[in-house]
Parts: sequence; C-alpha cells; structure tokens
Amino acid sequence: MRIPSTPSIAHQPLALVNGRLFDGETFSGAHGGVLILDGAILDLGPEIAPKNLPSHARVIDCGGDVIAPGLIDMRAFVGEPGAEHRETIATATAAAAAGGVTTILARPDTNPPVDEPAVVDFLLRRARDTGRVRLIPSAALTHGLRGEEIAEIGLLQQAGALAFSDGAESISNARVFRRVLSYARDFDALVIHYAEDRDLSAEGVMNEGEFASRLGLSGIPREAEAIMLDRDIRLVALTGARYHAALVTTTLSLEIIARAKAAGLPVTCAVSINHLTLNESDIGDYRTFLKLAPPLRHEDERRALVKALASGLIDIIVSDHNPQDVETKRLPFAEAENGAIGLETMLSAGLRLVNAGELSLQRLIGAMTLRPAEILGLPQGRLKIGAPADLIRFDPEEPYVVDPANLHSRCKNTPFDEARMEGRVKLTLVAGETAFEAE
Repeated sequence: MRIPSTPSIAHQPLALVNGRLFDGETFSGAHGGVLILDGAILDLGPEIAPKNLPSHARVIDCGGDVIAPGLIDMRAFVGEPGAEHRETIATATAAAAAGGVTTILARPDTNPPVDEPAVVDFLLRRARDTGRVRLIPSAALTHGLRGEEIAEIGLLQQAGALAFSDGAESISNARVFRRVLSYARDFDALVIHYAEDRDLSAEGVMNEGEFASRLGLSGIPREAEAIMLDRDIRLVALTGARYHAALVTTTLSLEIIARAKAAGLPVTCAVSINHLTLNESDIGDYRTFLKLAPPLRHEDERRALVKALASGLIDIIVSDHNPQDVETKRLPFAEAENGAIGLETMLSAGLRLVNAGELSLQRLIGAMTLRPAEILGLPQGRLKIGAPADLIRFDPEEPYVVDPANLHSRCKNTPFDEARMEGRVKLTLVAGETAFEAE
C-alpha cells in the first residue's frame, strides 16, 4: 500500500474494513476491505485492516457486510426533460443511491426525446448539477422515436450518448432497422432495441393464456416478442452491428439468443428484475402496479429466465424503472399505464433468488455490475485496483418491509408494495464520495 503520509482532507484515504468482498469476476465472499484514495480503489483484500492503515485514514467498519461494486442499471426512465411530474434526475438518482445503483443509463423517450446533441448536453448538465450518482444518456435511434428517419448517431455519440435506443418503441420497418444497424456499426455504437411486434400485441394488456382469460383481459402472445427479436438477430447477422435486446421474457426469445451467441454474433440481452421475481399470477385481483411491458409471464417462463441468467445466457439484470403517477395507475387494469419503479428495490428483489437457492450471490452481483460495465465499456463495476471507487455496502440478510412512503422516487408505483424483503443497502459511494448512507 502506498498512501500519502501527510494528512490532507483533500487526499484523505478511506478504508472499508471487515467486510465480505463480492464482484462478478474475482471475489466471492473473501474477508477483507477496500482502500480508496482520490476517487479510485488504491488497494483491496485481507490486508486492508485498521492495524495496517495510517492514523489519518478514515475507517468504516462494515461488520461483516458485503462490499461490492455499485450497481449499473441499463434501463431506467428518469423523467427529464418533459415528465418531471413522474420523476426528475434528482429523485431518480436519490432512489438509485438508496438502492445501491451508482450508474444509470437513462432512456431516451422523454419530451422532447433525446434525438439532438443539445438534449444530451442538457441531461449531462442536469446530472452534474442535481444527480447523486452517475447518469449516462442513451440517445434515440430515430428522430422523434417514430421509426422512420435515422437520428444523427455520430453527433449524438460525440455529445456523450453511450448507447442508442428508441426506448419503449420498436422499429417495425425492417429496412429502416437495417439502415440503423449499418449506421451504428460504422461508429461502433451499441443498439438497444425493445423487441415487440406491435401489430401482434395489438390491444393486449397482459400475458396471453388461461389466466388472462379468467380475468377477462386481452392477451399479448409470446410470439410478439420472439418474431421481432428473430428479425433483429437476422439483421445483426447481415450488418455486424452490436445489438442488445432491451428485455427478454420468454423461452422463445431465449432460444433465439442462444442461437445468436452460438453463431458468434455480437448480441447481448437483459431481463428485468420484475420478470425474474414475479409472474402473471401476482397480478391477482387486477393489481395495476404489476401491469408492465412486456407483461409478466407464466411461472414456467420465470423459472427459465432465472436458469438462463444463472448460466450466463442472459447477460444482465435491469430495474426497468418506469414511474407512473396515481392518475395513470388507479384505473381499470386495461386502461392503466404500463410500468413500475425499481431502482430502489432491484438488489433486494434479486436477493430473493439467492435466498431461494436459484442464483449465486456472485452471479447476481456480476449481472448488475461487471457485465453491464463490459457491454457499455465502462471502468466501473469491478473490484480492481485503479477502478473508480463506486462501491456499496449492504447486509444481504437484514429484513425490511417495502413502504412506498419511504421510497425516494417521485412516484410510488412499486410492484413490491408492503412486500417483505431482505438486503438493506447501508452505504453507497460514487468516486469515493458518499451518495447514500442509511440512518
């Protein structure tokens, strides 16, 4: 350890000691600590203990809690610009910090959409001025998210957009999407696409099947997702562009992703924490907070998604954070808006899978940290000397009950309302600075 010997507030080392180190690559519970200096990890391991630290170091005893990289969420709606009544960058990043999320990839389907460099610049400045965690803009693939005219991907990338998506919209025109992929390939840009055949999903409001019939609701077939995803993968093979499926929710989609990866195509995919931990039966008596897009699927599909995540076929977990206000959720199920908040509960919900023996803690953390960092080309998401000190401390066994009134998001449409959870985040650091600390 090489630590400046002269005490300085500006360069005071911070040490997290007496913890269990977990990441998605190297550490799976080793006892030790992390030493931080000037916003980066200076050293880590079992030798990071109070007896080995200089007197001027600030020391936090983690009491056996987990020390892990901060989570990276690749799908979240942050409200600004144009939907500040649903969420703002300030409230979204406060929720993220409380949930252990240190980097957010913001969706581009705002008002106006993120289809001009000026909007990218606005988001970066607002995040700098009001955000508690890192916020990275994703920009639109097409102007106005209309799926017709390709956006200026090169200029948007220069302005600071790290990925490109039309948010919750699918580009139905195959010719346009081929051109999008070809254009993105020339800039080595990541294309994130929400795969759904809108003609096939039509007026559906939940997963098609027996349960939808019993509730008297129109269904969305699994094929609506699979048909569009299969088309996308064929166009990726044609163009060679980097492609990320925003959300996969069915075994049909898993088969398509498996074939694409076996063929060596540059394809990755995500699953939302909701589809991993909930199923269509949880909708119960028309619970609109569980009306999502894509819809919650059958329990067999949920289990298949968990297995695919455990095997590495599914790359990452996202919150799919989508705040909706009371006026759009307190409606008959068919009329309510899609979406649920998730930044603050993503980790705790994921720990349900760990506690059930369906997933290892290391794999869960890797799917929320290292793998999204690799896909986005970020230096965060790992416990490694020289990496940014975006870190979290949490107790995976501490129980609590989700109280919407205590959540930091502006809207309270959580699918885990009054649910019993385990896994309380106690400390969130961004570049070594405290973004959240539990009281």
